[in-house]
Amino acid sequence: MLVYALKRFGVALLVALTVSLMTFSMIYLSGDPAMALAGETATQEDIEHIRRSYGYDRPIIVQYLSWVGGALTGDLGHSNYLKSPVSDVIFTRLPVTMILGASALSFALLLSIPLGVLAAMRPNTLIDRFALTLAVIGQALPSFWFALMMMFFFGVTMRWLPVTGSDSWQNFVMPAIALGYYITPAVMRLTRAGMLDVLSSDYIRTARAKGLRPGVVLFKHALRNAIIPVVSLAAVQFGFMLGGSIVIETIFAINGLGQLAWESILRADLPMMQAIVLVLACFYIMLTFLADMLNAFLDPRIRVG
Repeated sequence: MLVYALKRFGVALLVALTVSLMTFSMIYLSGDPAMALAGETATQEDIEHIRRSYGYDRPIIVQYLSWVGGALTGDLGHSNYLKSPVSDVIFTRLPVTMILGASALSFALLLSIPLGVLAAMRPNTLIDRFALTLAVIGQALPSFWFALMMMFFFGVTMRWLPVTGSDSWQNFVMPAIALGYYITPAVMRLTRAGMLDVLSSDYIRTARAKGLRPGVVLFKHALRNAIIPVVSLAAVQFGFMLGGSIVIETIFAINGLGQLAWESILRADLPMMQAIVLVLACFYIMLTFLADMLNAFLDPRIRVG
């Protein structure tokens, strides 16, 4: 297990290094960052002054190493618009996005896994058709439209839930459902396919022949093996939701990382955009690593492979 963990950790470090290189290069993709900061009416002297002030006159490799070194110590630079440390702003907004992402993932798993298990236990029945229909609707339903419909019915018409803000847990109900329902079809179909494959295997028939209780056969033997690809998918989707929550956070006016990313794009705040991409990518890499470790724990054969 330790050897496998070290190998996966090494891969994670290489991916993080690649992401840091790509993230740092963002600042030069649109041209000279000093000219972008100075504005169209700036003189050449103004541009040169900004270039020296922000360190853009140094060699690129020196700038990259300085930026990475600062990131490793928690210094992600200063916002060009807010005039404050980027790390302070990000880690103020990050908990809101983490709560939204965790709530959305919990909703998706609590809905999709039981539906997938029931559909696999009763294939070609009304339950199976209902689950597949729900998956098709969820796959075709745009999350922003679903969010707007919930806001209209549950927020404006029925007045059951608040439509904006992040002051209480009630503010996260509709955003979590809108964000989590989008990944529900994929998790449900994967759970169903995995359970169908496992339930038809020889060791399940052997367990039943030994007289084990149906619950033990279902949860201890079948679901434990069928859930392995779901763990990997859930980790990937959680990272996707953290990065893709910008639409939902904007619709519900939630002051999270997604809203901050949108504001940074509008303001052309390059250091803030760099830091957001780097932080979200590191979370994504960490979640993938933890999913690999959990899968190796659930299935020892993965460690050998």
